[in-house]
Amino acid sequence: MSQSNESSNADRHLVERILGGDQHAFGILIKNTEGLVSQMVFKMINSPSDRKDIAQDVYLKAFKHLSGFRFQSKLSTWIGQITYNRCLQYLEKKKFVLLDNFNDDEQDQIDKFLRKENTIGMNETEKIMYHKDLSGILTVELDKLSPIYKTMISLYHQEELSYTEIAEITSLPEGTVKSYLFRARQKLKEHILSGYKREEL
Repeated sequence: MSQSNESSNADRHLVERILGGDQHAFGILIKNTEGLVSQMVFKMINSPSDRKDIAQDVYLKAFKHLSGFRFQSKLSTWIGQITYNRCLQYLEKKKFVLLDNFNDDEQDQIDKFLRKENTIGMNETEKIMYHKDLSGILTVELDKLSPIYKTMISLYHQEELSYTEIAEITSLPEGTVKSYLFRARQKLKEHILSGYKREEL
């Protein structure tokens, strides 16, 4: 049995238990997904007092709509979708800037990168991101990005989700996910290289 089938069967069994009134099973669902939910809420929402409320809202919505889950994605991906949408609602209500603007030259760079993405190795930003000694610098500079870009980097580099999984969570085309992730890395690299001497890195 493949890993995806095993995951699907486990999800079905867990959902059946929850819908059957098993409170412990819902606790398992929370435990299995709280890392993903926390990462997304923390990256997208700046207010500590609102983060807890939003995370609670996510699980209330999940419980309310669980009977409508059709297993077309992983259960964790579905929870991620609810989290992302709830965070977007909050940000739009607060009139936050969700994305940084890029000019035409920067868009050309993005297009070139996407065309040759499969033929290149780890870029400079990724080398910086994977350097464990820079975790403190990275945390500070990552916080300066807009909510969507922070989330893209978190989902790809920290949660280690694929482009496809991120696309499912955000309801964005896979190409847009790649473009946003590229933009996020570029912004992060600019912040790091402008704020620190190269010998510090």
